[in-house]
Amino acid sequence: MSERPIPALDILVVEDHDDFRAGLLAQLNATPGVRAGEARDGVEALAAIEAAVPDIVVMDIKLPGDDGIHCTGIIKKRWPAVQVMMCTVHEDDDKIFNALRAGASGYLLKRAAFSEILASIRMIQQGGSPMSPAIARRVVESFQDRVALDDPDALTLREQEVLDLMATGMRDKEIAAQLGISNNTVRTHIRHIYEKLQVQGRVEAVRKRGRWSRR
Repeated sequence: MSERPIPALDILVVEDHDDFRAGLLAQLNATPGVRAGEARDGVEALAAIEAAVPDIVVMDIKLPGDDGIHCTGIIKKRWPAVQVMMCTVHEDDDKIFNALRAGASGYLLKRAAFSEILASIRMIQQGGSPMSPAIARRVVESFQDRVALDDPDALTLREQEVLDLMATGMRDKEIAAQLGISNNTVRTHIRHIYEKLQVQGRVEAVRKRGRWSRR
C-alpha cells in the first residue's frame, strides 16, 4: 500500500519590501512540501486569507496603511487556527510584546538566515513559539523584572504623584496644572507608568494602585 502524500504547508508572506518578499517566496516555494503566497499589505493579506486560509502567515510589522500587529489581531480573531510569525527589523520591547499580545506565535528578525526562518516555520507547525535569540532574551528579562515592575517603588516620585491624581479622575490637562508641568510631560509620565506597570490604560493603572493601598 502506497503512503498518502503529505499535504503541502500553506504559507502567506505579508511583506511590502519587494526584494525581501520575492527572495523569501522563491526559497519557500523551492522547499518540498511548502506552498507560499504573498500579500503586500494588510488589506491584501486579509483578502488572500479569505480566499484560501493558510496554515501560517509570515508577517512584517511596518506595512502600508494598517501595521502588521493590528493585522495579526484581526487574523487571530477571524481565523484563530491560523498561526502568525512576525518577521521584522523591529526589536524594541513595545513592538515585541504588542505583537505577542495580538496573537503572534513567533517573532523573528529579518537578518535571520533562511534556514532559521524555515526551521521557525516548522517549529510553529509543531506547536512551538520560535524567537530570534535577541528577542527571546528580551522576553526573559521582562519576566525577570516583573516582580519589580509590580511594586509601587518601581515608579519615580513624580510618576506616583501623577498616578495618584489619575486615581482622582483628573484629566491630563488638570494634572499638568496641579503639578505645574506641561501636558506633554504628563503624557510622558503616563506612558512610563503604563510601561512599568505592564498595563494598557488608566483603569488598569488605577486598579493596580488600589491593590497597593490595601497592602
